[in-house]
Amino acid sequence: MSEIRYNAKSHVGHKRKINEDAVLALPEQNIWVVSDGMGGHDAGDYASRLIADRIAMIPAGLEPTERMHALREAINESHLLILKEAEARGRGIIGATVAALMVANGHFVGLWAGDSRIYRLRDGQIEMLTTDHSAVAELVLSGQMTWDEAEQHPQSNAITRAVGVGDALDLDKIRGEVLHGDRFLICSDGLTKYATFETLRAVLGREPLETVSGRLIEIALNGGGADNITVIVLDVL
Repeated sequence: MSEIRYNAKSHVGHKRKINEDAVLALPEQNIWVVSDGMGGHDAGDYASRLIADRIAMIPAGLEPTERMHALREAINESHLLILKEAEARGRGIIGATVAALMVANGHFVGLWAGDSRIYRLRDGQIEMLTTDHSAVAELVLSGQMTWDEAEQHPQSNAITRAVGVGDALDLDKIRGEVLHGDRFLICSDGLTKYATFETLRAVLGREPLETVSGRLIEIALNGGGADNITVIVLDVL
């Protein structure tokens, strides 16, 4: 069994009054989650916190397959609850991105909707494991620009999928092997707007676990900090 250590931090940033990001760490269940709310104060923060709270209610002691199904179900339940809340409030869109990582039996599963991301640093190389659900993602996937360039595009904030948006939630999934020495990063776009792939590779490659999350948030703040910033870094020992 791999031992996993982690460091998680969230910052409201320089421009926002409310932190609409939610961060959840369930180390006993090897589940970590970042959710970025949309819809403004009293809506975005409600949505992201609801997702985290529903996932936190997953029963302890489940076998890995059951736990993965419970994680997916918790996100789907959040989708339905947010839809009902938006209807009850009689207002526009309430929703949130989600990026959830679960580790078990030498493997990981990532579930996501929106543009919060999961990266993996392995042998000094960084890989983005998720693919943004955004208006500019198709430009990246078709080779017209890089993900770094997409972050600076005028439509970079236009996401095409989120929990609480649309009738049915379509979660993407990735799974793979976990190796000794792997370092995972889960983050909201408040970080990636200011940290290129090379910046992430360099910082994740050199900073110890105790300071790496704080250093990443410092980079986003120094870059402008216009959004909430949430970071989880996990080391596989």
